[in-house]
Amino acid sequence: MNKRPTLSLKSPAKPAAPKLRASHARDLKPALQTGFQTRLKPDSLAFSLIGAANAIAQVKNGTNLPQALAQVWARQPDTTPQARGAMQDIAYRAMRQLGQSEALVALMAPKAPEPLVSALLSCALALMTAPDPTPPYEEFTVVDQTVSAADAHPDTARAKGMVNAVLRRFLRERQALLDTALLQPVAKWNYPQWWIDAVKTAWPQDWQGVLATGNTAPPLTLRINARKTSMQQYLATLAEAGMAARQIGPYAVRLDKPVGVQLIPGFAEGLVSVQDAGAQLAAPLLDVQHGMRVLDACAAPGGKTCHILELADAQVTALDADPKRLARVGENLDRLQLQATLKPAEAQNRDWWDGQPFDRILADVPCTASGIVRRHPDIRWLRRKADTLQLATLSGKILDNLWQMLAPGGKLLFVTCSLWPQESEAQAAAFAVRNQAVRLDAPGQLLPAGGSGQDHDGLFYALFEKNA
Repeated sequence: MNKRPTLSLKSPAKPAAPKLRASHARDLKPALQTGFQTRLKPDSLAFSLIGAANAIAQVKNGTNLPQALAQVWARQPDTTPQARGAMQDIAYRAMRQLGQSEALVALMAPKAPEPLVSALLSCALALMTAPDPTPPYEEFTVVDQTVSAADAHPDTARAKGMVNAVLRRFLRERQALLDTALLQPVAKWNYPQWWIDAVKTAWPQDWQGVLATGNTAPPLTLRINARKTSMQQYLATLAEAGMAARQIGPYAVRLDKPVGVQLIPGFAEGLVSVQDAGAQLAAPLLDVQHGMRVLDACAAPGGKTCHILELADAQVTALDADPKRLARVGENLDRLQLQATLKPAEAQNRDWWDGQPFDRILADVPCTASGIVRRHPDIRWLRRKADTLQLATLSGKILDNLWQMLAPGGKLLFVTCSLWPQESEAQAAAFAVRNQAVRLDAPGQLLPAGGSGQDHDGLFYALFEKNA
C-alpha cells in the first residue's frame, strides 16, 4: 500500500551521539527473545503462560496466531502435547479478551509494559476473567504461576514485581477496575474501534449479537462423508463411543464437547472431516453432476474441494496461490481417498489455464475473514480498515477472470467469509452488472450464529449462471 507523501522540515544537523553498547542504550528496545528456553517444568502453568505470551507478542508484531504458536513449539522441543494444548487455550482466550485485558493493564500499570510483559499480563487476566461457569484455574494459582513465568524469562524478569503487584491489585479491586475499563467500547467488546463501527454500520439491528458471537469459542462441527457412511450410521458410531452430538445440517454434526481429531471416531479412515456448518453449504449449492469439469479457486485447505468430490464423480481442479497450503488440500484428499488436480497458481491470472471451460467454478475469494473471528480471534487485531478495499479490489479481479473460464450455461458460486458488504453483497451486485451474469437463489449473507438450532460462521453466498 502506497503511503501518502509527507513534508518534513529538517532542523540543523546535531553532533552524533556517542555510541553505547546495547545494554546501556536504554532507548533501544532489544528484539523479543522468542527462542529463549526457560527452565520451567513443561507440565507447569507457568511454562504454558510464558509460551502463550510469546505467541501473543508475536501476533502484536503481525504474525497470525497459529503460526506464532507453531514457532513457539518449534523452539521449545520439550513442549508436551498437554502443554501445547494449554498454550493454545490460553493464547486463544487472551486474543478474545485482549481489549479488556489491555484496558485493565493501562489502569493498573505505572507505565506501558514491555511487549512480552504486556502479553503475559493479558494471558493471566484472560484466565482470571474467563466467562466459563467454572474458572479454568484458581486465581491465586494464576498469580503465582504468572510471577514464576515472568521470573524465568529475560524479557520479563525485571518486571516480576510489577506483574505481581498488578495481578494482586486486580484481585483486590476487581469490580471497580472492570467497571471502569468496560466504559471503553474496545474493552467492552474486545474489538478495535474501527471494527465495532463497521459492524454497527453494516448490521445496525444485529451488531451486538454479531460481536458477542465472535467472542465465543466455536463448536467442533463435522461433515459426514456421504461416500462412506450415513448420518444415522455415524450418529450411532458417536453414541457407541460415548460422544454426545446432534445433526445441524444435511451433512453436519456438532459434537457437544470438542475433542482432538485423533479422538474423532472414523476421522483417520475418512468417515468425517472437520468443517463449519455454514461452509458445508458450498458444495450442494454448486449442484455438481457426475463427469463435470469443476474448478475450486483459492481451494486451501480443501474442505470444499473434498465435499464436492464426496457428492459427485467430477473432474476437479484445486487452485491456490500458496503451494504449502495447497499441500494441505492433497493431504485431505489422500485421507478421504479422493482425487483432484492440484495447481499452485494465482486465481487472478490465466497462465495456468489450459483453455478448456469449466462447468462449475467455486470462487472462495480472499477477504478480511471478518465472519470467522470466533475461530480466528487474532484476525480482528491483525486487520486494518484499509484491508477491506484492497481485498475487495483483488477479489473483483479474480471473479472477472474466472468468469471467462466458465462454460456457457455453467454456474459460478461466489463465497466469502466476510461480514463487510463491500466484500460481499456490493461485490456480487457489481460483478453481475459487469458481466451480465444471471443471479440465482443462494443464501446471501449468513451472520455468525451459535445455539441449538443454528451454529455457523459468518459466510456470504452468491450464485451466478452464464447465459448459453
